[in-house]
Amino acid sequence: MDTMRAVRIHHFGGLEALQPENVAIPSPAAGEVRVKVFAAGLNPVDYKTRAGKYPLVREDKLPYTLGRDFAGRVDTPAGDGLEVGDAVYGFVGQGQGAFAEYVVVGRDALAPKPASLDFRTAAAVPLAALTAWQGLFDHGGVLAGQRVLIHAASGGVGHFAVQLARAEGAEVIATASGDGVEFVRSLGADRVIDYRHEAFEQIVRDVDMVFDLVGGDTQARSWQVLKEGGALVSTIQAPSQELAAERGIRATRYTARPDGGQLTEIGGLIDCGMVKVRVAAAFHFRDAVEAERRLEQGHLRGKLVLEVAPS
Repeated sequence: MDTMRAVRIHHFGGLEALQPENVAIPSPAAGEVRVKVFAAGLNPVDYKTRAGKYPLVREDKLPYTLGRDFAGRVDTPAGDGLEVGDAVYGFVGQGQGAFAEYVVVGRDALAPKPASLDFRTAAAVPLAALTAWQGLFDHGGVLAGQRVLIHAASGGVGHFAVQLARAEGAEVIATASGDGVEFVRSLGADRVIDYRHEAFEQIVRDVDMVFDLVGGDTQARSWQVLKEGGALVSTIQAPSQELAAERGIRATRYTARPDGGQLTEIGGLIDCGMVKVRVAAAFHFRDAVEAERRLEQGHLRGKLVLEVAPS
């Protein structure tokens, strides 16, 4: 049996639950493609899954390989214009993950790796950028000329959301703190509010969409800045439908889904220089536990990446 290295969990818990081990190399089913992974992105869903706080991964799915997004090369015939050896990137969805030397995903989850990015940087893109894209456009309906307020704008999803909204022609107001303020300003935000020193609800009015990447009190204070007919979209916490109805606002919480077509569009924006990717730090595959520790500490400027294999 051919084996590969993978980082899995056999039970829910803290960092001690992460288990590097050798497992069988997966075989793709119909409509799936196997990819040799060169790098994998780290996302908050990884430590939430590890802790048993992600409802889509239950005990009956264990052992479970973490890692939701990756960049690598096609390892099995794919069809539809993909050949063995092609450089690709993608979002795994809810299946076994990419903290492994090989991953199997649906063909429609893959897109050509942006030509301007190396594998390490490309691995930082899929989940965060798709979350931003789908929140802004699929759920938020953002159009050119509209005003958008993006919370936690210096993080993985936030830094993509700022740039994608700007690329669409929206006016972007963002919240951040510390050195994140200058970072977000450098991404093209029209106004950056340091939430530690300023209350955004006292400054912002009549926005078309609030993109909530924080939840809690930040979400509660966001209702008052929206115009009637606007949208409150969250990745964290389901907004009150009663408040939404009272204020004439669309409100939703969503989970990102794999979409190779959207990734192809995002890759085009990256290659033409309209969207830049920030890798906060990269870790060797053997240091996955340390990478997860850093991820859980938060306050990142961009994304963390695991380098799985030489490219």
